[in-house]
Amino acid sequence: MNELRLTAFETLPEFRPGDDPGLAILEAAGREGFIWSGGCALVVAQKAVSKCEGAIVQLAGVSPSADAQRLAAKLDKDPQLVEVILKESRLIIRSERGVLITETHHGWICANAGVDRSNVPGDDCVTLLPKDPDASARAIRETILRETGFGCPVVISDTFGRPWRMGLVNVAIGVAGFAPVVDLRGEVDAEGAPLEATQIALADELAAAAGMIMPKTGNTPVVAVEGLSIRAAEARADQLQRPAAQDLFR
Repeated sequence: MNELRLTAFETLPEFRPGDDPGLAILEAAGREGFIWSGGCALVVAQKAVSKCEGAIVQLAGVSPSADAQRLAAKLDKDPQLVEVILKESRLIIRSERGVLITETHHGWICANAGVDRSNVPGDDCVTLLPKDPDASARAIRETILRETGFGCPVVISDTFGRPWRMGLVNVAIGVAGFAPVVDLRGEVDAEGAPLEATQIALADELAAAAGMIMPKTGNTPVVAVEGLSIRAAEARADQLQRPAAQDLFR
C-alpha cells in the first residue's frame, strides 16, 4: 500500500531577519522527535523564508511614483503598496476590478507580485518574495544534509490563485534536490496506451499537500512529507512556468 505522511513542525519560532531557517527546522525536529529518513521532503512557506532573509518593507517609508498613484486610484488600492508591487514586477498582466496581476522578476505570474500583508508584524509592513527562492531551498537542504546526512528535497511554497478555478492553492516557487516536473511523455498508461502530453507538476503537488496542514491562521510554516520515492536531481522552479508562447491566459 502506498502511503504519505504529513507532519507540521509545531515548535518553530517567529522568524526574524537573520535567522537560519534550516537550523530552526532541525531544532524543532529534535524537540518534536522527528526522525529524518531518505523518503522525506520538506515544504517551507515563503513567508518564513522571506522573514529570515529580511524581505520586509515598511510602507510608511515608500514614496509612490506617479504611475503607482494612477494605478492605485484605478484599483482603489494603497499607493504605497502599489509602488512596492511595481518594483517587484517586470510586467503588468492585468489591472482591473480591484485586482493587480503581474509577472514578477522571477517570472511568476500572481496577484500583487507576491507582496503580502498577512502574518507580518506591524500594521504597515509587507513581505516580498525571496530574491532567489531556489537558492533559499538549496541552503535549507544543505544545512539538513550537513547535520543529518539526508539530502531531502526542499520546496519553497506560496499561495496562488488559478485561471478558471476558485480558491487558492499552495504552489512551488523554489526547489532543491529534485526535478519539479516529472515528464511521462513516451511512457504508457495502465491500458498500454502511449502518454503524449502528461507532465506531472510534482513540486506543486507537494506544496498543495503540505498546504492542508499549513493554515494561514496558524504558525506551522514547515511540513515534512514522508513516504516518497524521488530521484535526486539539480533543477529550478522556473521549469514549472509555462513559456509565454504556450500561455493561453496572457
